[in-house]
Amino acid sequence: MIKHFLFFLTLTTAIFGGKGEFRDSLNSIIASFPSGTRASILIINPLSQDTLYAFNPKQPLIPASNTKLFTTAVALELLSPDFKVYTKLFIDDKNLQDGAINGNLYLKGYGNPAFYEKDMDAFVDELKRRRIKRITGAIIGDESYFDSEYTREGSIEEENASVKLPPISALIYNHNSTTSRVRVRRKRYKTVTTFVKDPANFAANQLRRKLMSAGITVEGDYRSGITPRGAVEIASSHINLIDFVSRVNKRSDNYYAECLFKIVGAETSGIEGSAITASQAIMEFLKDHDINRDGLRLVDGSGISRFNQTSAATLSELLETIYLDIDLFERYNSTLSVAGYDGTLGGRMRGTSAEYNFKGKTGTLNGVSSLTGFLKLRNGDDVIVSILIEFSEKHQGYFRAMQDRIVSALSEIF
Repeated sequence: MIKHFLFFLTLTTAIFGGKGEFRDSLNSIIASFPSGTRASILIINPLSQDTLYAFNPKQPLIPASNTKLFTTAVALELLSPDFKVYTKLFIDDKNLQDGAINGNLYLKGYGNPAFYEKDMDAFVDELKRRRIKRITGAIIGDESYFDSEYTREGSIEEENASVKLPPISALIYNHNSTTSRVRVRRKRYKTVTTFVKDPANFAANQLRRKLMSAGITVEGDYRSGITPRGAVEIASSHINLIDFVSRVNKRSDNYYAECLFKIVGAETSGIEGSAITASQAIMEFLKDHDINRDGLRLVDGSGISRFNQTSAATLSELLETIYLDIDLFERYNSTLSVAGYDGTLGGRMRGTSAEYNFKGKTGTLNGVSSLTGFLKLRNGDDVIVSILIEFSEKHQGYFRAMQDRIVSALSEIF
């Protein structure tokens, strides 16, 4: 507990090399935390292997969106740098010279959450460019790249997180959501977003309607199904992995994170992407790199679940592993939010020496605030900072300010 902080801080006094000002600053910050606050803090220099500060570093706590650091690190490490996340259009007719697709048209998703109406329109335009006038079969929506658990609640026992996401399907169209205007009063309206219940059928139906509107006759219906082996790809839309990861890390996009989580599971297991195959891939990665896993529990890819548990030590070792891999670090570092500039850190640490020099990931849930990332010091050294906090008093703004003070004090002293 925080009330015992003086005992732990005394143990770390010798490692500061006379940097009493920094130590005193952090003593003061931690002493100001309300009674009952729990914290896990670790600051290390990955090259010199020096521990600059440690406070309950192995205490497992709820990481909130710092969970995304695991998902994105493993994705960038295990998938190729030029990896793309696709939505594709297939046919089972190899002869299009007669202006007809004599068979079915397959719309297959690979976890691409950036597939919108403009992309669907481009698919229709491609068929028109090929002078297709008729499709004798059906429009098939294929979501088999992922499992059929559309919600996190379906894969996490007793999950009751308040943040709800659209269906996490391999086939995603317009975020698997629809919007409509609903009249509230006589002259007032509001926009209502509704999640679709059957993503594969929804996307197939939308494609069929667009084809018919474009003058292409579709004789069959629409339904979900599996793209047969040997089907011919005739169009595709994609998002690059680095852009995908940037959206997860910089903007803390929960939906993208959950899709990426299952993509990792699918690509590493060779079977359908699921929470189980994704968690196994991440745990195997941590084991292979000898990263501390004491008390670690990862049940989702976004950090929404309060069942996730990790420590500052584990997060710091994860970032240390990334830092010591030059190619991986260059790519990974570019996806993190920059203090005072962009993403979830865009409004933080402005006017301090940490502005532009700290790149990291924030985390927020009720009673939880976390911050982990890389800080470039004035002497040119890079250090890794991880701060996890659980609290029952005060508010998010207070603890974010405390985190910013810690990072700023570090950047100003060293």
